[in-house]
Amino acid sequence: MDRPAVGVVIATRNRSARLAVTLRHLLALTERPDIVVVDNASTDDTSTVLARDFPEVRVLSLPANQGALARTHGVRALDTPYVAFSDDDSWWAPGTLDTAVKLLDAHPRLGLLSASTLVGPDETPDPLNDLLAFSPLGPAADLPGTQVLGFLACAAVVRRAAFLDAGGYHPLLFFGGEETLLAYDLAARGWGVAHCPEVVAHHHPDPRPRTGRPAVIRRNALLTAWLRRPLPLALARTRDLATDAPHDPAARRALREALVRLPAALRARRPLPPHVERAARILDDTTGAAV
Repeated sequence: MDRPAVGVVIATRNRSARLAVTLRHLLALTERPDIVVVDNASTDDTSTVLARDFPEVRVLSLPANQGALARTHGVRALDTPYVAFSDDDSWWAPGTLDTAVKLLDAHPRLGLLSASTLVGPDETPDPLNDLLAFSPLGPAADLPGTQVLGFLACAAVVRRAAFLDAGGYHPLLFFGGEETLLAYDLAARGWGVAHCPEVVAHHHPDPRPRTGRPAVIRRNALLTAWLRRPLPLALARTRDLATDAPHDPAARRALREALVRLPAALRARRPLPPHVERAARILDDTTGAAV
């Protein structure tokens, strides 16, 4: 039997019921991808559910919660040329992974393919879809779709070699807006990042708000600036956050947590090459986000 061209990596923690729904959807796909679940040190019954109900799924159990870095461990564990990411509340539409494989086969510079996302049982298009589709970076002759410098982690398919070449997800960010830094690093290594709406992911997130999420997003945006953007821009964004901090608890927390991590960010600092920085500036000026 031929090995599949695409595998799926799922990072999970303490959401065994949602994970089981996701796995049933993925195992029903005709593509039958290899699946690796990376368990971020769950304390619920995740390990029991996986062993009992999904013996065909490979499991990596991490001794501590490593956030988005769990996805990198999953990619390393696979040997398929392409890897799709799902969260424990998302899955891929039937036939769409075959479409992704064909696009990646046909475009050797394509390092990451960003899919369209349909949210919830009503399959509402995620607002991010239009931001990606109408990215001001436009098309490239050797890439499908539209060039972007951002994506949704649970709606992305990567070329495994490109992902590892870029270093995968950065350990400093943990979770929250970690996609932008990976997109920067792929582009800096010469890989294309493109939005291809014909590839579709389903996302059924928990409707309850995630406590602290705004602060984490702002913290990681600032750390990303210090890691990859010019120093004047990083300083300006730090000043902006400091200006908001006295009257905004999320900004205050984001600034405090970013400053704790700043020495590590400076040690890992690697400014973007000029052509990628120009693209990032275009996105800053037109959308305010790296899409």
